[in-house]
Amino acid sequence: MAKKSLNLAGVIPPMPTPFDSKGALAPDQLSSNVKVWNEFGLRGMLVLGSNGEFVMMSADEKIRAVEAVKASIAPGKLLLAGTGCNTTEETIAVSKRAQAAGADALLVLHPHYYKSLMTDEALRGFFFKVADAVDVPVLVYNMPGCTGMDLSAKLLIELASHENIIGWKDSGSNIVKMEAVVKAKGDDFQLLIGSASLLLPALSIGAVGGIMALANIAPAECIKLIELFGSGNVAVARELQLNMTPVNNAVTATYAMPGLKHVMDQLGLYGGPCREPILPLGEKEAAQLDALIRDAGILPFRTTAKA
Repeated sequence: MAKKSLNLAGVIPPMPTPFDSKGALAPDQLSSNVKVWNEFGLRGMLVLGSNGEFVMMSADEKIRAVEAVKASIAPGKLLLAGTGCNTTEETIAVSKRAQAAGADALLVLHPHYYKSLMTDEALRGFFFKVADAVDVPVLVYNMPGCTGMDLSAKLLIELASHENIIGWKDSGSNIVKMEAVVKAKGDDFQLLIGSASLLLPALSIGAVGGIMALANIAPAECIKLIELFGSGNVAVARELQLNMTPVNNAVTATYAMPGLKHVMDQLGLYGGPCREPILPLGEKEAAQLDALIRDAGILPFRTTAKA
């Protein structure tokens, strides 16, 4: 069977999931955010990624979120949905429901609680069974910071042999490993980098784009960096990379989802609270983050959105 084809090249924000003051899913606010992001030249949007607090949500809530995005996303933009769960059976069930709700592709995080048992053989079986069970393409999600596991180049190359596994999001920092996989599989297994801090280095080794937290609050800058690299203007791309890296680090490693949602609120999107037990950003941290955003020149969306 021929390998399925879906062009993933470009910028895809991993959307935070909006919750109201009582902690309930807020699909109307999610739709409102999507309509703002529609105005940028994004390749698509990811619902239920790590920034989407997907592990804090029930299966029914996940599907409601997919449905809200599907109803609001602009034609021509891809809708990706994160569907990884703790068992193969549950992952397949959620994946099928996300497909039925309109997802164009699935981003699948692997089980990781029993790390010593998650051998390459076990994970190969997991991903192959999920990919066999659905009709839309599957992307492998490598997220060492949350799983405590960094998928090996050997396993990724093996997974790329499946006709329905078309790429992977790598949120690790092992560029040497990524390079080995890209060299072995090329366009057959598209790499999307998971951190805007590594966007330019990843593009230089063959990544086609990124699924990056920064794209939620600075989509134009992420898109511009890829355009600069593609046109050969690497020097200016480097300047933009260096300017954006501190902001990206702030809304990922330093302040994580509370920081990202705070910035969204400041820029005219709906961020809102995270689900407990995640605590909101403190006043001191919020002020530091606000200053960093101003220094980076990131403006409210009403002044930066473009077709």
